[in-house]
Amino acid sequence: MKYVVMVSHGEFAPGLHSAVKMMTGDREDVLSTSLKDGMSADEFAENFRELVSGFQSDDEVILLADILSGSPFTNALSVLDEKGLLANTLVIAGVNMPCAVSAVLMKDNMDRETLKQTLLSEGRTGLCDFVTESNDDDDDI
Repeated sequence: MKYVVMVSHGEFAPGLHSAVKMMTGDREDVLSTSLKDGMSADEFAENFRELVSGFQSDDEVILLADILSGSPFTNALSVLDEKGLLANTLVIAGVNMPCAVSAVLMKDNMDRETLKQTLLSEGRTGLCDFVTESNDDDDDI
């Protein structure tokens, strides 16, 4: 099975997971956990270890992290390495909503390299400068 696993500081990953669920439905192959305020890195690692405890050696993981090299990122990778899953893992840092939705919807339809390029593109495209213009004579937006 291919899993999408979201990790973050604070409530970002669970919140992103909730928002993605609204668009893709509730799926058993999408999971999340976070490093909460006051939680140690070891506690996070144990929570992550429990989250992925059912993963098998032939499963694939798409790990979506909030930031590169943060504690959730590094501890998740360590746990996946312990389980022998690092070679089966695609890692994306700096995740946003377009990237996460695309990961869930496209993960089973693309090879790893194509999926990686698609997710990076979706993440970049999702970040844009929306310019508004004010017209004082018009009350419409």
